[in-house]
Amino acid sequence: MSAESRITRAFKEAKVLPLDANSKYILFSDCHRGDNGFADDFAHNKKVYQFALSQYFQKDYTYIELGDGDELWENSFDKIFRANKEVFLMLKKFHDKKRLHFIWGNHDMDYKNPKNSIKNLSSYYDNATGEEKELLVDASFSEAIKLEQKNGNSIFLLHGHQADWFNYVFWKMSRFLVRVLWRPLQTLGIDDPTSPAQNFKELIKVERHLERWIRKNNNQITITGHTHRPRFPKPKELPYFNDGSCVHPRCITGLEIENEQVTLIKWHVITTDEGTMKIVRTVLEGPEAIKDYI
Repeated sequence: MSAESRITRAFKEAKVLPLDANSKYILFSDCHRGDNGFADDFAHNKKVYQFALSQYFQKDYTYIELGDGDELWENSFDKIFRANKEVFLMLKKFHDKKRLHFIWGNHDMDYKNPKNSIKNLSSYYDNATGEEKELLVDASFSEAIKLEQKNGNSIFLLHGHQADWFNYVFWKMSRFLVRVLWRPLQTLGIDDPTSPAQNFKELIKVERHLERWIRKNNNQITITGHTHRPRFPKPKELPYFNDGSCVHPRCITGLEIENEQVTLIKWHVITTDEGTMKIVRTVLEGPEAIKDYI
């Protein structure tokens, strides 16, 4: 199956969520939540991410994660949960309000099988009480999501590895290489060549496949993750967005959809004139009206 066929299938089978003047969505991807070890890039931004989520929860946003949330290629979920319990309990707040949706990517493609999401996410053991407690019961995982207006226009959300032959078709081989070879070599500063985020030629190839599909499908507004490279086109340009990642060296990036507008933002730490540090939100691009991309 070609990249175009994989993307088309995901589009046709996508879960549909409403998009109107009252919709408030925050899109993050590529958290790669790990075990807090030497290879865990998310650990540097965990507090920033957790604070950002708390702000979106208070403001009634719905959280959509565009894949690669959990770094299941390098870690068991038990280790991931122990290192990120507070994060998962924050996600549970969204889940309890029915404001949480996951898309699976290549690094958490295990969640394509509902048995794995049930096993990992339904409950957790609370050491303080010695009891098993509910976590993300019946968590919603999809290959793709469409945010759809009443007139039928939509924003297509997917991870983006559908355009990456090796990391979709042979994701288990990629996982093996990361676990056995590239993870230990990270200590020497050697990057994983199978990752488009660390291999510029692969990144460009993935983006070209997605751009070609968008052109062939009536310039369908599309948002992905996977490459870790934020993209925010101007109105009338090809409507291909990317929310970036949560493992940038000093920030996390995402896309907000509110008031029928889309905005590229980052959350990061600054030092005030008084010498204190605080987490702030900065607008990188936008807001732009969604209708100007249709």
